[in-house]
Amino acid sequence: MSFFNSGNSLQKQSPVVFNLIIINAIMYAAQLMIKPFNLTEWGALHYYTSPLFYPHQIITNIFLHSPDSFAHILFNMFCLWTFGTFLERFWGSKRFLIFYLACGIGASIILFLSIPFTAEQFAKSSEALQYGGYSKELVESFKQQYSALGASGAIMGLEAAFVYLFPNTQLYIMFIPIPIKAKYVIPFFMLIDLFGGFYHIAGDNIGHFAHLGGALIGFLLVIIWNRNRKTFY
Repeated sequence: MSFFNSGNSLQKQSPVVFNLIIINAIMYAAQLMIKPFNLTEWGALHYYTSPLFYPHQIITNIFLHSPDSFAHILFNMFCLWTFGTFLERFWGSKRFLIFYLACGIGASIILFLSIPFTAEQFAKSSEALQYGGYSKELVESFKQQYSALGASGAIMGLEAAFVYLFPNTQLYIMFIPIPIKAKYVIPFFMLIDLFGGFYHIAGDNIGHFAHLGGALIGFLLVIIWNRNRKTFY
């Protein structure tokens, strides 16, 4: 999705967005190139019962992406550029960085807390039949093997702020030839995450609760920061 946005270079007008994209790109390259150290395993978010869990993962997972999917980082960075540049220019760099990190860390914490529920949903799904169906052992195994990474939670926080501040801005969605207002597009994607979080679909490896957590933190922050605002575009 995208919208028309005129201005000078990204580096000059949105230095935080520019540097975040550079950092994510460098980390992605390091994930692919640094051997034998497994940066992905070290930085991805694991559950506390996993021997791979470290507290720093609450933060580091935000700057890592799936090394098996270039589309993962490409889409997230595109959304960071699309919404982040607009919000950084609106808020200023310092407030934007605080907002981005708060949404990312908040998304990680909410995702972390949701892992037991996700494990139960998986163990009760048809996909679990290939492992013998529901059992406490399967639930615990899921928790220990679970890992998550990506900037998507922070990105959803940006989208939540954007739709709250600029609900009537028209967005162009891929494969849809007409513009659609943000107040229709972004909540629709949030509803998809809500459904995906509570109903396990075979093969779905998306961290829906990270998305929802980032959106929740984003909404709360933008409401607090803009509680005196009377009009919206």
